[in-house]
Amino acid sequence: MTELNDLLNQAQHIVFLTGAGVSTASGIPDYRSKNGLYAGQEAPEYLLSDQCLSQEPEKYYRFVTGSMIYPDAKPNVIHAKMAEFARQKDAVVITQNIDGLHSQAGTPAANLVEFHGNLADVYCQKCGQTASLTEYLQDMHHQGCGGILRSKIVLYGEPIDENNLRRSLEAISSADLIVVVGTSFVVYPFAGLISYRDPGARLVAVNREAIALPADGVMIQNDAEQEFAQVTVE
Repeated sequence: MTELNDLLNQAQHIVFLTGAGVSTASGIPDYRSKNGLYAGQEAPEYLLSDQCLSQEPEKYYRFVTGSMIYPDAKPNVIHAKMAEFARQKDAVVITQNIDGLHSQAGTPAANLVEFHGNLADVYCQKCGQTASLTEYLQDMHHQGCGGILRSKIVLYGEPIDENNLRRSLEAISSADLIVVVGTSFVVYPFAGLISYRDPGARLVAVNREAIALPADGVMIQNDAEQEFAQVTVE
């Protein structure tokens, strides 16, 4: 068995911190690699900002619907194994991803924190009514009142939902194993969550490229899909 498999099955309270690299095996590009979503685009800090949404809503809408929504994407083995640990061992998944694949894989809502929101949660900024993702893909305007629709995701310039932050800190502080998967760990406050861990908690990262970890962190530099394919919930 692998080191990751042993660590996961020995732990009592697991937290998975996941990023875009978890969903690349589902056909969704990551963000910051040379072929990622941001390659060749205007600065994502602007395209995905509250400023762009309010000042150039058409440009924001084109970027989100043209580059970020993958309605045909399905969960992969990483999502599936994490969902198993959530259901059987009460593990918590805290994800930066806004694609909803952890939920689709069967991770219970009580064990899932979508830290940056979910693209499928669409609402009208004018009247507050919800709309379907299908409606949003057809038109940026709400059919009811003509207001501009948006997804309930955290944009640059917007705060993290307080409930999501509270739930994340509670999970991190009580974990004895934290597993970081598929993230370059450069976006804050998500990357700062590990500073709230218990001093005795183990920290392991699974990523194709090495990332900066505290001195006691374990770096498993490998493809996450291959790594999780070898994991079994015992």
